[in-house]
Amino acid sequence: MSALEPGMTETAAAPPPQGGILGPAYRTLSVGVISVIFLIAFEATAVGTAMPVAARELHGIGLYAFAFSAYFTTSLFGMVLSGQWADRQGPLRPLTVGIGAFAAGLVCSGTAQLMEVFVLGRAVQGFGGGLVIVALYVVVSRAYEERLRPAIMAAFAASWVVPSIVGPLAAGTVTEQLGWRWVFLGIPALVVVPLMLALPAIRRTASGPVDPASPAAFDRRRIRLALGISLGAGLLQYAAQDLRWLSLLPGAVGAGLLVPAVRGLLPRGTYRARRGLPSVVLLRGVAAGAFIGAESFVPLMLVTQRGLSPTLAGFSLALGGVTWAGGSWVQSKGRMAPYRERLMVAGMVMVAVAIVAAPAVLIEAVPVWTLALAWALGSLGMGLVIGSTSVLLLKLSAPEEVGANSAALQISDALANVVLLAAGGAAFAALGGGAVGAGHEVAASGGVSHPAAFLVVFLPMACVALVGAWVATRLDPPVAAGVGAGSGPETGGAA
Repeated sequence: MSALEPGMTETAAAPPPQGGILGPAYRTLSVGVISVIFLIAFEATAVGTAMPVAARELHGIGLYAFAFSAYFTTSLFGMVLSGQWADRQGPLRPLTVGIGAFAAGLVCSGTAQLMEVFVLGRAVQGFGGGLVIVALYVVVSRAYEERLRPAIMAAFAASWVVPSIVGPLAAGTVTEQLGWRWVFLGIPALVVVPLMLALPAIRRTASGPVDPASPAAFDRRRIRLALGISLGAGLLQYAAQDLRWLSLLPGAVGAGLLVPAVRGLLPRGTYRARRGLPSVVLLRGVAAGAFIGAESFVPLMLVTQRGLSPTLAGFSLALGGVTWAGGSWVQSKGRMAPYRERLMVAGMVMVAVAIVAAPAVLIEAVPVWTLALAWALGSLGMGLVIGSTSVLLLKLSAPEEVGANSAALQISDALANVVLLAAGGAAFAALGGGAVGAGHEVAASGGVSHPAAFLVVFLPMACVALVGAWVATRLDPPVAAGVGAGSGPETGGAA
């Protein structure tokens, strides 16, 4: 569906341009938005390498896990705000503000003299990242024809390949030679070029509201729910990272805030796996939560159980970046469209198999490289599933609901990560794994964790992935339902 200029009617629209995403009509826009994704991916893979050094220098090891959770919690609020903003005024402003906030957060963290200020910078950065990712989905919906959307989503996935391979090595080199601060301060300067490329093209093709007569005011109820989901996620993570009886109180308060917020922000019927859009949104969370929840413990398992260095442990996942992009490329092929649901079922089975196979390296006789192969298989499945959920979401959303539904998809993704990481981290610590900050902080003692602590993480995550395979059979919308009609978050109701 090509975007219309504000006030232009459907009959007055020009014929859609021909060519691919790098054809003359789309080249500047595609290069710009892909570059934004590339920089976000590089930051995500590089920061984890520099974070331990930053926390130690700022005397903030006790707040280490909050540097991660602060990003996730504020990004949830940014996603909801961006969805409303983009639906009402177009994606240009939330994208611009989001990139600005993302860069400002990096500068804040990179210049911090106290760990509290560092965490604040991560929170600002997360808010900007939430604005950006949803705004980019709206750009794809408005600026690209439906036939090109699988290809641009595949390009987004491919943008993670190089950062996933060279990001940790580059960040380690910069940290050792120049200092950890330059890992944070160097990226904002690189944002200028993609901004100069993307923003003029977005202004031409995707600016303004879909319907100029639609209400311009924000839905205050949804904003309150967004605040509730962010605060609830933060409290839940805090409780999972501090395994004491007193932590049950913030955990209960967090859950009490999350439940009504989720019910109001996700499509009606999401957690009943209602056919169509609700199941698409649910599958996104199930897939991302299971895979990332398990992947967060892979390097820790290799370091503590098999004696690998952190760098080698990180590189064991590098092949997964390539196969993820390969899976996304496969789903982007037009001839695969009739088989999309089958591909997604197969993808979730691959994810489950990979997660089950990963803890086999706890047995000394099993070569470490088998985990790399297993994770490459799981990443291939994720490429099939994640790219397809994005394509289906845009297909099943009415134009005026793309922002809200894209926010729901990203909320499902992020919230599942938060909840499953918290649950996995708590179970891991309870069985002697040590305080790992929900999978992110490795104990400084270097002691060997009990293998059962890893099994209690991986096996439940595999079960979650199998649930995702079932959800993937329910993606076709009900026959009587119109596309996007009555299924978006705007309708409210129980998720």
